[in-house]
Amino acid sequence: MTEKSTVKAQTGVEGLDDILSGGLSRRHVFLLEGAPGSGKTTIALQFLLEGAGIGERCLYITLSETEEELRDSALSHGKDIGDQVEIFELVPPESLLDADQQQSLLYSSDLELGETTKLIFEAFERVKPHRVVIDSLSEIRLLAQSSLRYRRQILALKHFFSRSDATVLLLDDMTSDAMDKTVHSVVHGVIHLEQLAPDYGSERRRLRVLKYRGQSFRGGYHDFVIKTGGVSVFPRLRAIEHKSGFERTLLESGIGEFDDLLGGGIARGSSTLLIGPAGTGKSLFALQFVEAAVERGERAAIFVFDEELGLLFSRTKAMGLDLEAMRDRGQIHIEQLDAAELSPGEFAQRVRDRVATFQARTVVIDSINGYQAAMPEENALILHMHELLQYLNRQGANTFITVAQHGLVGDMKSPVDVTYLADTVILLRYFEAEGRVRRAISVIKKRTGHHEDMIREYTIGSRGLTLGKPLSGFRGILHGVPLFVGDQQPFLETSEEEGAHS
Repeated sequence: MTEKSTVKAQTGVEGLDDILSGGLSRRHVFLLEGAPGSGKTTIALQFLLEGAGIGERCLYITLSETEEELRDSALSHGKDIGDQVEIFELVPPESLLDADQQQSLLYSSDLELGETTKLIFEAFERVKPHRVVIDSLSEIRLLAQSSLRYRRQILALKHFFSRSDATVLLLDDMTSDAMDKTVHSVVHGVIHLEQLAPDYGSERRRLRVLKYRGQSFRGGYHDFVIKTGGVSVFPRLRAIEHKSGFERTLLESGIGEFDDLLGGGIARGSSTLLIGPAGTGKSLFALQFVEAAVERGERAAIFVFDEELGLLFSRTKAMGLDLEAMRDRGQIHIEQLDAAELSPGEFAQRVRDRVATFQARTVVIDSINGYQAAMPEENALILHMHELLQYLNRQGANTFITVAQHGLVGDMKSPVDVTYLADTVILLRYFEAEGRVRRAISVIKKRTGHHEDMIREYTIGSRGLTLGKPLSGFRGILHGVPLFVGDQQPFLETSEEEGAHS
């Protein structure tokens, strides 16, 4: 066995080799199945071009698409096949297309199947490739007409290829019989592609490795996208695989009263949830920690689902926080995300990339409401969020996530309960007093140390956030309508411009 045959054949698909523990085992036959449009041809071309790039001979045998269509498909991704890959366009003999020459005593399918197999073998012997793609098995299944003949044909192909050093990828568009699992039992591994259509937004794609003999692989579903350049796969995040050493110090926000409320600050490598109704300033409290991180010389990453960046820049700049300048200086990474166009796996990969390559040590996700829009299943949202937060914690990053509750005062309801996932939970509320709508803040949970159990009023103005002393003379503040039970309690003075910054 040559050295090349002992090393796995990398697929050339970003993320897929990680799922396959390095790639496809050489000298074996694999199945890539999925409905039309799920990305089989694109992955197959990437697989062959990856082999051609390291000097391997590659053969694409097509029974469905023409050579011109394959070359155009590659060009759409900025790849010119040229003579790197031998394309063998397998079409029925001209005589079989002529009705006058169709056999009457013998079934024409007998001749067509035998002729097809013979042409495949001849093309293989002529090229002697290291990598082969056969597209697609649906054509062979239709020619076979019976499950028994089809299985025998697949076995014949497998035994033929097993005598060579070729790594073979069979494509199946699952159009003739989606329930037929004949090939699954014969091939060395099976990769299944799915294309989902949500009620709103672009289609979502995901894949799953159903089988891989004698090899461990990353199980479950993994999101992927088809974009210019080819297919990119986002392996499902497992936080337990990622751990780094760091010192768990307290990080301050820069607002003394806020840090007092938090018991001195937020522990490094922890997650913080800011929860409250719309307009209470959840984003501003999170950005306060971004500003503090930049002042410490660290970098931060901000992912915005709900607000247009231009509006966010102008709103925060009016309060002395110039996010746009920080971005231009390379101190922060900030991007606006469209939940209708983004899968959870892709989002998790973007966050990981910013932590790994940009070295972001503060991450803001604003908000979970927008993230939930990308994940209609609440249970899956909790699991995805758990893994992402655990990963960020293990990297020593501080994560700040916001959740907008339904309602303004009184009983509040959250779209999803993630309070138990966060290490620190900060609750923001509106309350009415002295004829004005005011805001209150409290810390209701902190795993990493002590915190104040008092409630403080705060205001949002041209100088940013201002916190007052604990509101000790009232009860019922968090419910929205407080009851005075003590001495006269002075409230913070509010300015006329406050509402413009909320």
